[in-house]
Amino acid sequence: MKEFHCGSLVPGCDWHTRHEEEAEVIRRAAEHMRDAHGETVIRESMVEAIRSRIGQAKNAA
Repeated sequence: MKEFHCGSLVPGCDWHTRHEEEAEVIRRAAEHMRDAHGETVIRESMVEAIRSRIGQAKNAA
């Protein structure tokens, strides 16, 4: 299970997501960046920043 915490990229944001597939975690994170943080264009550098902060979920059973 992969997991992304937005606060690792946007300090103070408590949003997070988990999914088996990294691509789905990135898709959800990009959608969150648009909706919650007003990012109108998700550049490759943003995708890479998200990807670099994806980790294995703790307690994923």
